[in-house]
Amino acid sequence: MLVDSYSKRIFNLAYRFASSRQEAEDLTQDIFLKLYRSLARYNLEHDFTAWFLTLARNYLIDEFRRNKIEKSQRFNGDQPELPSSDRDNPENRYLGQEKFFLVRQALQQLPSDLRMALVLREIEGLSYEEIARQVKVPLGTVKSRVNRARLQLAGIILDKSGGKI
Repeated sequence: MLVDSYSKRIFNLAYRFASSRQEAEDLTQDIFLKLYRSLARYNLEHDFTAWFLTLARNYLIDEFRRNKIEKSQRFNGDQPELPSSDRDNPENRYLGQEKFFLVRQALQQLPSDLRMALVLREIEGLSYEEIARQVKVPLGTVKSRVNRARLQLAGIILDKSGGKI
């Protein structure tokens, strides 16, 4: 039941940290194994979703730190899925893939606390208040991290693209 309820959300979170779809699937499976081993420590007075997402986030950050050097030396991300009208145009398909990889590489270069805030806000669609509860930091800190992440991400992308986006 837990896998059915949370697998898509956990996979999406893992995919932001992973360099490939396969790695994200492996991370998702590892997170559910960690959940199974940690269920005895869950306090029923707390929100399960927040607790589980915090457990997943912490696991992903730990994995990212362990593999930081290896991940920075390789990049073999999956190709993005383009709308059907763009699939027919090779130039649009190529440009879409280039932008996808550029953003993906830039996201990997952000510090983990900034990346997590940005992923939770922009990809997961959480409110600032939800993020503050999950990562257990003040609301102002969350807003600051999201803003700094956006600015740093834009700077990295502009540097890598030579100012052409």
